[in-house]
Amino acid sequence: MAINWQDIQHTQAGGAEIHITEILTRLVKKGHRATLFCSSFAGAPKEVKYQGLQVIRRGSRLNFNWVLPFYLPEVLKRERFDIVLEDINKMPFFSPLFHRLPTLVIFLHFFGKTIFRETNPIFGSYVWLGEKLVPVFYRKFPFLTISNSSRDDLIDHGIKEEQITVLSPGISDLYFDATGTDKKTAVPTIVYLGRIKKYKGVQQLVLALPRIREKIGPVKLLIVGSGDYLPDLKKLAQGLNLSDSVQFTGYVSEEEKLKILRQAWVSVYPSLKEGWGLTNIEANACGTAVLASNVPGLRDSVTNGQTGLLFRYGDIDDLTEKLTNLLSDQPYRARLIKAGLDWARKFSWDETADRVAELLEKVIRERSYRRLS
Repeated sequence: MAINWQDIQHTQAGGAEIHITEILTRLVKKGHRATLFCSSFAGAPKEVKYQGLQVIRRGSRLNFNWVLPFYLPEVLKRERFDIVLEDINKMPFFSPLFHRLPTLVIFLHFFGKTIFRETNPIFGSYVWLGEKLVPVFYRKFPFLTISNSSRDDLIDHGIKEEQITVLSPGISDLYFDATGTDKKTAVPTIVYLGRIKKYKGVQQLVLALPRIREKIGPVKLLIVGSGDYLPDLKKLAQGLNLSDSVQFTGYVSEEEKLKILRQAWVSVYPSLKEGWGLTNIEANACGTAVLASNVPGLRDSVTNGQTGLLFRYGDIDDLTEKLTNLLSDQPYRARLIKAGLDWARKFSWDETADRVAELLEKVIRERSYRRLS
């Protein structure tokens, strides 16, 4: 059984939901039974099956960690589970307090002090304290994480290296059709694809756009996704008289997402901190140049100067210069695209799921050995 804040059908689903869903649904196809316990959302049924994965929803995004102690025992009684996967994303659930099953902790990244740029001091302190408790409560548990940066983050917080397994996320086969019918747009197009949160740094793109237009002429910026920072971004774009150059698409289907990535000239991931950078790999696979901020996680998914470029987070001048070069120098862009395609082919959800299955069996086996000894 897995525990995560949300499932892939939640309106606020992101990288954590893609990660857990891609793994669990593949384990189900291999004959395993899997249940995901998560929060609910408006209009969602309490229980649903998604590609064979049983999804049980209780509480809401705001209170799921508080209602979990009351519902988890009920969920655990439904069948004989062999292991619990607890996905730590912002706040830990401390689920081992309520069961005695072997537990594997899935960890993407800590927010650290970044959280105070995203929210008010009260909620920020709440999340910051929760993260501080992770090395205290989970110090004896095995961890699965997605990048070397996240591994180092855990080690810095007191988790021993031998407890940590690093497995990079995979990528859907759908993204490897860069030779399809979707041609690049006539007007140079930049795309941001992801949740619209303040710490994601999308405002940097809006601020850089007037400078880029001065250098190379008409440019279009597509901002794809939704989130609570969207109204602020729209106001910023209007204040800079960019209504004709910035398009906010909101949530799009997977098919539309593929089309947008294939048609764009450059995909930009300007976040302050991530565990990995799945959108970078997806853009690589779609034959689109990649630019990301040089921060933990994103620098793991981009080899600077080879599979894409990195810029200094918060440095609008650096962002402007690198974007201008990418948009105006087609041979340079083509070299990055070719290397990016080769890089993306190294990632497979099937391979990741196989290695996770091996890790789960190891955790269960070692827990059984300790009980017998």
